[in-house]
Amino acid sequence: MRLQEYIARLEAAGELQRIKTQVDPHYEITEITDRISKSEGGGKALLFENTGTDYPVLMNMMGSDRRIAMALGVDDLADISQRIDDLLKGVMSPKATLMDKLRMLPILSDVAKWFPKKSTSRGECQQVVWRGDDVDLRRLPILTSWPADGGAFVTLPMVCTKDPDTGVPNMGMYRMQVFDSKTTGMHWHRHKTGARHYDGYKRRGERMPVSVAIGGDPVYAYSATAPVPDNIDEMLLAGMLRQKPVKMVKCLTNDIWVPADCDFVLEGYVDPAEELTVEGPFGDHTGFYSLTDLYPRFHIEAITSRRDAVYPATIVGIPPMEDAYIAKATERIFLAPIRLVMQPEVRDLYMPMEGTAHNLAFVSIAKRYEGQASKVAQGLWGAGQMMFNKYMLIAPDNTNIRSKEEICRLLRGVDFKRDLIFSEGILDVLDHTTPTMGYGSKLAVDLTNAASDTMSAATTIPATMSPMGGVALYNTEYVDSLNLVVLYAEREWREHIDVEGYMSKNGLNGVKYVALFDYGIAGNMRGGDLLWIAAANTDPKRDIRFMGETMIIDARSKRPGYGDNPKRFPNAVTSSPETIALVNDRWAEYGLGDIVESPSRRYRKILLSDGAEW
Repeated sequence: MRLQEYIARLEAAGELQRIKTQVDPHYEITEITDRISKSEGGGKALLFENTGTDYPVLMNMMGSDRRIAMALGVDDLADISQRIDDLLKGVMSPKATLMDKLRMLPILSDVAKWFPKKSTSRGECQQVVWRGDDVDLRRLPILTSWPADGGAFVTLPMVCTKDPDTGVPNMGMYRMQVFDSKTTGMHWHRHKTGARHYDGYKRRGERMPVSVAIGGDPVYAYSATAPVPDNIDEMLLAGMLRQKPVKMVKCLTNDIWVPADCDFVLEGYVDPAEELTVEGPFGDHTGFYSLTDLYPRFHIEAITSRRDAVYPATIVGIPPMEDAYIAKATERIFLAPIRLVMQPEVRDLYMPMEGTAHNLAFVSIAKRYEGQASKVAQGLWGAGQMMFNKYMLIAPDNTNIRSKEEICRLLRGVDFKRDLIFSEGILDVLDHTTPTMGYGSKLAVDLTNAASDTMSAATTIPATMSPMGGVALYNTEYVDSLNLVVLYAEREWREHIDVEGYMSKNGLNGVKYVALFDYGIAGNMRGGDLLWIAAANTDPKRDIRFMGETMIIDARSKRPGYGDNPKRFPNAVTSSPETIALVNDRWAEYGLGDIVESPSRRYRKILLSDGAEW
């Protein structure tokens, strides 16, 4: 399915809004999209037809339950999960007779049809060719998203590389900061396949061919983000999802193959002999800025495109955004392999959007023996991209892990001495709480033994509480649901807050959970926002402590350079007041109906500075 065909389907389904007035890719498109994507149900896809360039920009194209299903060609994501479940059961089940084995032939024949097919002719993506002086990234409507960003960057690049030793291709999605008209950064983290290929070329002393596809069938962009096992071609997943092979064509200046019907291709190379380049900072999917670091430089030798090319893009920042719906598809698609291959007791997997993919995972299991939750946690923490998970809640299989009420009920009955599983391991490089990049502590909570009682008889919640020990304010609205009291520190930062003294002085007893937040959060954020901040701002071993039967969680921002705090601490991602005002003034021109309030106005109250970091 060409991207243009997908756009037509979105419009026919009432899922697309065209914006005809000229809109600037520099901040303005981001602010508009942020407002729409945080609307109920993810809003609509947005097609900005006038960007000051020759190309329209498509935003939020997979940013709802309905649109991610449409992008993957199903009515419901459960359809894909069932398809994979049936396939794996058929392949892995014992074959006792010859007839049983023969019945597998049609299944294996279907699988063979999904492998990508190479074409010797040019693809639609090569209808227009820029070489030499014509190569200029500034001719594309590449977005600059947030005010402290290091510049513009390509947000949906499908970076195509191949293993220098085996020739096995890989397609990954890595941020690409635009440095000038012909070079970008290549932000592949150390755990990613692209970085492994780079190391291979560096050992061989060879230049690394790289091509970047943009656009085409939206299933390509999804497949590039998916946690496909290393040495498995992402285009095989795309073929499986589409039930037909992806047609591939060879690039004009290197030996990389790309989907024939994508909209743009950037062809070039990365030279491992070059010094690494400072890249960043950029607002990221964690809701915070990822700070500057050193990454390779990508040199572009040619740009090819379709004649009717559309530039698809996305934005990442404070959830919920489009990436939350992409993560939801991954939950459904990869549940069957997890259950059948790695952890057969797993019944369901849910990664709430407040956890920004890696911080939170809820799992239900069919429990048969004590310690099974620990076995599942350790197994999942060693499996693919689940190794980046920081907090995991493991519930019995009769639990609806998508129900906040059921999860809160189980959390009220946790025995902290019995049910907490602390560990250490790999974390996402973007996790900003650990002093060692990419490595830190983890916590799994075994809910399979949780009692049903909500509050102990000794629980006392005073009608009023007085400031003390660095605690300025309190909030008791979550006592009934979770036996949680939220505290807010004084406005002026101090290293130690005497939560225990505050509780004792005010007669706050028998509370299961106490969470401490920065002063600026008071009155501005509730529910999901508090969960997002608590998961993002805490290192389990450092920031969780106990006072008797009460768990105290320090979810404040961490002042760099104090104790075990990280050396750098990022700011939350928001638009500037100037951009907010501009979009407010122009809202009627966009044709988007009643004005939607900027989410950034609320989140700006928690900023630590005017830049990307404290």
